[in-house]
Amino acid sequence: MASEFEIDWQDAVPPLVLALDVGSTASRGMVFDAHGRPVGRRAKVAHGFTVAPDGTSELDPDQVVEELREIIDTLTTALDGRPVAGVALDTFASSLVAVDRQGAALTPCYTYADSRCGHHVDSLREEVSEEEIQQRTGTRVHSSYWPARLRWLAAERPEVVDAAALYLSLGDYVLRSLTGAVATGTSSAAWTGMVDRHTADWSPEVVALAGIRLDQLPPVHHLDQPLEISAERAGELARTWPELAEARWFAAVADGFAANVGLGAHDETTIGASCATSGALRVLIRDLPDELPAGLWCYRVSHDRALLGGALNDVGRALAWADAALATGAATGAATGAASQPAYDVATDALTDALRSEPQESTPLVLPFFTGERSTGWASHARAVVTGLGEGSSPVEVYRGVAEGIALAYARIESELRVAAPQSQQLVCGGRVSTDRPELLQMMADAMQAPVTPVTIKRSTLRGCALLALETLAPGVERARPPHGETLTPDPQRRRHYAHRLDRFERVYEALFRS
Repeated sequence: MASEFEIDWQDAVPPLVLALDVGSTASRGMVFDAHGRPVGRRAKVAHGFTVAPDGTSELDPDQVVEELREIIDTLTTALDGRPVAGVALDTFASSLVAVDRQGAALTPCYTYADSRCGHHVDSLREEVSEEEIQQRTGTRVHSSYWPARLRWLAAERPEVVDAAALYLSLGDYVLRSLTGAVATGTSSAAWTGMVDRHTADWSPEVVALAGIRLDQLPPVHHLDQPLEISAERAGELARTWPELAEARWFAAVADGFAANVGLGAHDETTIGASCATSGALRVLIRDLPDELPAGLWCYRVSHDRALLGGALNDVGRALAWADAALATGAATGAATGAASQPAYDVATDALTDALRSEPQESTPLVLPFFTGERSTGWASHARAVVTGLGEGSSPVEVYRGVAEGIALAYARIESELRVAAPQSQQLVCGGRVSTDRPELLQMMADAMQAPVTPVTIKRSTLRGCALLALETLAPGVERARPPHGETLTPDPQRRRHYAHRLDRFERVYEALFRS
């Protein structure tokens, strides 16, 4: 296969997939051919989370539905009558929307970054064995997962719980609104923290612990199980979008799963790193580990696969804060708070030089937990910390400290992941931050003491979403290989600096956040 990705309609090989992605900062869409190559134009509608100092992080789910309708309108118009064989959707994971019997939203979409259920995290950890929960579901007790969030909802909004017929992830809500089908993808379900990683279905014990019933959850659909859409709704869809008349719609998948596949990290040999608003290191496995490391999660993503890794709430979000708060001159927009990130498109020479320079012990140490910590310590109440800040510390030095802190956070995950997935031979990386701030990738390589290879295509998550649908629609077709940039290798002279910084990072963390 040729490595060119941007192709014209005359070069597209059917079947075509219309892929949709709902991220932290925008909804996006694009059409892909059977080889996994993007065809024609992209479509995008920007949005932002509603955030507040109390840990609020919300998004209007009906706004997202309208965004995706607009995107589908744009893409089907560009298709000019060409038929689409499948519609695939991924969204940011660990979201929650409560709906009534008619399917109307009773709540906003609570995002993965909403930490208002922190007290319920603490009480759950006292009530149950967190180790047992992790070994059962692959997830820890944390504010980003549903058990604590549902308990918080029952305590704060009992009228919603009384009226709720179903609890859905954002992708489930979108697809119910568009197609009428009630279903959830295996990976979307797993990111709730309530799926048994061995059975790939809801865990009755954990669902009961969350305070809801099994019949308030949508049925789980694996990757090879398209949605069942009524004849009436299928007719409505065909009249609205004739190009989708014969399309099979697939249950929503979690964006982390799609991102790994889109980067080419589709088996045990390759670790996929995402560097976007949030971040992660993940490896796709077929053999479930008997025991999970305490710092990692293991999401069951289909009947035959699981995703092992760890996540960071704040990568682009942390850099956007640094742009705005430190007035480095890097920001192109008003990055006031987490709702308007990332905004670091144009860097000053001084900032770029500072990020490329040799590391210095005088650089402030930053623990970049602006919206709480997931892997590896799971301190949802954690917030960002800056130490070693002196009168002579310049804004660009603090910015470098933020970037180093992100690299160290990745290194914490990588050290556990290499033990749990020793088959991994390479690490590939994608996401907007890896493009806008390539200096961060060198820091990551130095902090992890491992090579990092950037994948240079845009919207790798969208591509992965399409590839997962193509497993069913075109199983025998060879996929195009995504283009790579130059591999960044670790500098052995910097090993001591980052080892020392990581030790300091852990000591500060232990003193402030370890319960």
